[in-house]
Parts: sequence; C-alpha cells; structure tokens
Amino acid sequence: MQDLKHLTRKKRFSLSDSVSRRKNSPLNTYKRLIEPKAEKKRLRFILPAIALMIAAYPVLSFISGKPAASSVRKEQKPEVRQDRPLDVFSSFRLAADAYPSARFDGGRLFAQLPGGGKVVYAINEEVQRRVMEVMEKFQVPFGVFVAIEPKTGRVLAMASHSEIAPDWAEHACYGIYPMASLFKIVTATAALEQKKVTPDTVIPFRGGLYSESARNWSNLPKRGAQQMDLTTAMGKSVNPVFGRLACDVAGREPVLRCAERYGFNGLLLPGTPVHPSKAEHPKTDDELRLMGAGLGREVKISPLHAAVLMASIANGGTMYAPSLADEITNARGEVAYAHRPTPLRTVVAPEVAAQLTRMLSATVNKGTSRRAFHDRRGRPKFADIHIAAKTGSINGTDPEGHYNWFAAYAPVEDPQIALAALVINRDKWKIKASYLGEQALEAFFK
Repeated sequence: MQDLKHLTRKKRFSLSDSVSRRKNSPLNTYKRLIEPKAEKKRLRFILPAIALMIAAYPVLSFISGKPAASSVRKEQKPEVRQDRPLDVFSSFRLAADAYPSARFDGGRLFAQLPGGGKVVYAINEEVQRRVMEVMEKFQVPFGVFVAIEPKTGRVLAMASHSEIAPDWAEHACYGIYPMASLFKIVTATAALEQKKVTPDTVIPFRGGLYSESARNWSNLPKRGAQQMDLTTAMGKSVNPVFGRLACDVAGREPVLRCAERYGFNGLLLPGTPVHPSKAEHPKTDDELRLMGAGLGREVKISPLHAAVLMASIANGGTMYAPSLADEITNARGEVAYAHRPTPLRTVVAPEVAAQLTRMLSATVNKGTSRRAFHDRRGRPKFADIHIAAKTGSINGTDPEGHYNWFAAYAPVEDPQIALAALVINRDKWKIKASYLGEQALEAFFK
C-alpha cells in the first residue's frame, strides 16, 4: 500500500481507482522500496563527486603539505631540509643512500639527490679505483674495503665487490662479520691499561702458535714451556698468548669494558645504515680465552667500524665519527652540511695507543703480512713509510667462506690513512686482504 502523502497528491480519489490499482499491482508490492525520483537525481551527482574527491586526495595533500593516509608504510628517507642543518650522522645516512649513483668528475666524487641538491664526497679517486680494479681483476668471491682519514674522520674510500652475489656488495661495508684476530687489539688494550704488561713482557704458553683449542693453554708444563714477548706475538698473531692475556692477566670485565669503549654492543653510529658491532659475553674461562685470541665467532664488526677503530689508535686514542659526505647542498645551492671533525669518545690513553702502535708495527716487519710488504729479496716495498697493522683469519657462514682481514694505518709517526680490508675466499683462494691493503697504500702514497 502506498503512503498517504502519495494518495493525497491525486486530484480525485475513488474506490474504483484504488481497486484497479490493486489489480495491476503484484502481491508483494508492500515489500518494495520505491525511491523518489528527486532522491535518484541527487545521488546521480553526489556519488561521482565523492569518488572524485577520494581520487584527488593525495594531490590535495601534496599541495597543502599534509601527508596523505596510506595503508602501505614506506621507508622514510632523509631529505635536505631548509629549516634544519644536517649533523654528521644524518649526513652520513643521506650520503650513503646516494652513494650507489655517485660518479667521479674532475677528481671529486659527486651524487645528485632525488629532491634536488648534491653530495660531495671526500673519496680519494686513486685509492678507490685501485681497490676496485684489484677485486675485479682477481674475481674475489666477496671483498670489502674502507679507508678513513684518522685526524678528521673523512671516509677516503669505500668499495665492495662480489663475483658470486653482486647485490651483496651494495651494503657490504655496513654489515658485521666475524672479527677474528683483529680482536687481539682489544685484548692487548685491556691488559696494557692495567699496567700489568708492556710490549716487551714475555708470556709463556702451551700449544701451537695457531691452536684453536683453549683447554690447555694455561696448563703450563713444569719444563719446556714456549714463551714469546707481546710485540712478537702480536705480529705473528699467536693465539695461546692472547688467550692467556685475556683470561689470566686482563680478566673478563676489563676486556668487555674495553670492547664497549671501542664501540661494541652499542649504537656507535646511530641513524646510519652501519650495523652495530657485537661482542657476546663469554660464559666460561675457555670462552674468554677464545675471545681474547680472536676465535670468538660471535664477536662481529663491520669493515667501516674496523677502519674507525684503527683510526682511533692512530689518532692517539680519540675516535672521530666517520663522515661520508664532505659537503651537502640543498636544491637552492645552499650548504646544508660541511664536514667538521666530530670526536665521539676517547677509547684509550695516548700512552697506550703508542704502545699498541709499537706492537702492531711488528705485523708488517716480521709478522703475518711481511710477505705482502716485501719483495722476493726481502726488501720493504715502503722503505720510508712505517706501517702499523693487524691481520685476522677465520671461517664464517654468512656468506660462507674463509674470512681474511687486514687493518692498518700509516705512517705511524703522522698517520694520514687508516684502513680495513676483508676478503672472503671459497675453496680456491684468490687474494689475501693484506695484498688489497698493500695496493691501496701504494695508490695513496705514490
């Protein structure tokens, strides 16, 4: 039955009209909702208008400066803002994002920013090109190289290459890997700071020089124990000596505190893509010995952090924040960031840094990387440049292979460059990291 208001709109009303209307109507007429024509006309215009507003919302949001809502959350990349200057960490992140697209021009490395502006890097073209050429020539499975100017923190080179997984190379400098015997530097620092030993202290030990079983390192025989001074042991990277140094001389807590001061187990470079380095706490004395010798597989560091660590010792114990950008300008051409040396912390006292330098100099002169820095007749390749260095070697699984480290700084009297090189070989060795480091130093000092 129709509404009363519809019935009253008729000029005449009769019972016959009502009966005839009922005859022509279906039985379920009362279930139908008859929409007024005026309502239909209004919806014909309102619905398209609503759809148009929804479609135009992102554009309107962009014009008004307010973000549009989205169900997909996208990663926010840093931008050069007009109202806020960049610090060393935000500038590093911005420069790191633009780094894959950077190109050399006139001896300087530049990268254009997506929103306008430009990054100027402090990258040394000769060093950068040399290490890339070496890694590509020898088709290294995985290789990473980072160099830093110790007194300023400027990144002088940052290169990576993988013959197996090219995508791995893009972020290789920021990932963390087993530190191996580079950790002997931390062990030595903890012992030297307590003034219990000097670089000349002789340490008796048991087992082979490169033994990986710590169970009997401290169980010295009554007669015939081997012994070696700490400087020679550092150069030759003798495991039992540094295992004993960590457990029997320095102690668990001093070693861990020293590691944290060097930047482990914390955010050394907050807001940057660099992964935090970690040093898992040893639960037993044997685990502490292995850790002190550089055999703790859960002690991991990034190549960038390794270069920063070496630069800290080279700089007399002061750690500077690494700066990937030398200068950043915004879309208007205004300088949004200009590099200034930014000290982060003091990791060691100057006298301890000097003792470490003396010990690390043995690596190139008579230690594990002597062959890389001397010709076949035994003559040094860098006769007038004294180099402090440390090597490391350990098997790893991510990526799988044999990890070979070389970290150094030179000249020791007035350090101009600190570096860290990591080469991961598979069954067939391509090159050692010490060769990559030697080539980089040759390019830098030539």
